[in-house]
Parts: sequence; structure tokens; C-alpha cells
Amino acid sequence: MSSPQPTPTAAAPHDHTFVLQKVQPALLGLMDGSVSTLAPIFATAGLTGRPIDAFFVGLAASLGAGISMGLAEALSDDGKVSGRGTPLGRGVITGAATILGGMLHTLPFLLPDLRAALTLAYVVVIVELIAIALIRWKYMRSPLGQTIFQVIVGGAVVFGVGVWLGRLGAGG
Repeated sequence: MSSPQPTPTAAAPHDHTFVLQKVQPALLGLMDGSVSTLAPIFATAGLTGRPIDAFFVGLAASLGAGISMGLAEALSDDGKVSGRGTPLGRGVITGAATILGGMLHTLPFLLPDLRAALTLAYVVVIVELIAIALIRWKYMRSPLGQTIFQVIVGGAVVFGVGVWLGRLGAGG
């Protein structure tokens, strides 16, 4: 007779600390970088029709957002009461993840052909959003279907705003 398998319980203290001090700041940065840079990049691509312009807007947005998010995270909590870790550590993790999240779909705009750059950027955005949903599911224990829906709908709204503003500004 086999013994019953234990049911999953709350994360062990080490896992909880890792999630709180590393995963959560990284996830915050990835989400912000991925989503907040979509509208300016795709609006610029639509307005100018020049991929290099979208690249530089994406670069500026990613670096600016990374610095802003890193500072905001570092200054929001000293970590003593919340156990969220050192402000410098969280700030660096959040800032770097924000830059990464913004730059992943910015890099395709180094391609000189706008259609190719846009197509590759669309694919990268979808992969980014699915990766964010999977990280939320794995580490934050969010239901997978719900988290995929939330992340993709949120990203699609921001993406749609960027495309719409780019077309509106370009007269289309």
C-alpha cells in the first residue's frame, strides 16, 4: 500500500525569499519593459516608416524605463520590514529586466526592411508575453490560462494603441 503523495503547500522559506527578492523584481521589470515600450516603438514605425527611427525610440524608451523602474524599485522599500531584499539588488534586477524587456522587440528594427522588422518584432512580442505568463505561472503560482489571458490582453491593448497612433499620425 503506497502512502499518499503530499499536496503542494506554500513555498519553502528559501523559495519564498528567492521569489520575493529576485523573481518578483525581474518579473516587474520584464512586464514593464515589454509592455511600456510597445506603443512608442510601433507608433514610430508607423509614423516614419523607418525601422532605424523605431529602433532609437525603443532604445531610448527601454533605457529610460529601465533607469526609472530601477530607481523606483530601489527607493520604494528598504527591505527591512517587507523582507524584499536590498534596495540596490532589487533596483538593479528591476532596471536590467526592464531594459531587457524593452530591447527584445526593439532589436528587430535594426533590420532595414520595415515589413521584416515589424514581422519579427510581432513574433518577439508574442514570445515575450508568453514567457512572462509562464514565469508568473511557475513562480507566482497564477493559473496558467488566466495569466496568459491577462498578459496577452494587456500587451495587446498597449500594442494596439501604438499601432493606432502610428497610423493616425501617418494619416492612415
